[in-house]
Amino acid sequence: MRILIVEDSTVLRDSLSQGLREAGHAVDSAADGRRGLLFAQTTDYDVIILDWMLPELSGIEVLEKIRAKGVASSVLMLTARDALDDRVHGLNTGADDYLVKPFALRELLARVTALSRRRHGAASPVLRAGPLAIDVVARTVRLDGEPIALAPRQFAILEYLALRMGRPVPRAELEEHLYDDRSQVFSNAVDSAVCALRATLEEAGCPTLIHTRRKVGYVLTEPETTPGSP
Repeated sequence: MRILIVEDSTVLRDSLSQGLREAGHAVDSAADGRRGLLFAQTTDYDVIILDWMLPELSGIEVLEKIRAKGVASSVLMLTARDALDDRVHGLNTGADDYLVKPFALRELLARVTALSRRRHGAASPVLRAGPLAIDVVARTVRLDGEPIALAPRQFAILEYLALRMGRPVPRAELEEHLYDDRSQVFSNAVDSAVCALRATLEEAGCPTLIHTRRKVGYVLTEPETTPGSP
């Protein structure tokens, strides 16, 4: 998924960016509220990690403005303010979750994953597509119980399509959610990455689940059955 971090502490911002990238996510970051607002309004992020106390614009001000503009990205507020009234104010303003500093990276990763699942109506951390079991927490894939080794980009594509099971996903949307501003994206990057994912799944014995929709993009479906099959 693609994530935006708006945090004025360079140490924390860089640490979170590194941890999230190592977990396989595309990450953009901003050091102040005004730049964070610009990013949030121009890119469709899956999750925005937003500090409360920021220069230029506070996190609450950023939150108010993006919700007023109809930005639907899930928002996780970071703050040292743990008073009940502050938490209620943040949630009532449009935050989806709240994490008090200091916190462990593992907890933040878990909350980010849960927010993404909740946004797409996935109750379980294990997404299923035919014989595939895709664990978005452990970031593993199993075919009929046997593990399949996927590269981080391949897993990210499979996860994104699985969260939108049955819905064609345009190439441009995949590109926007899988690559951040640091990535060098070539014109055929998405097609090449999907092709590599298909090859890995097919080599493991998986039936064809990822289909091309001409002039649109890709869709993940249940295995197709032939007439007379169970």
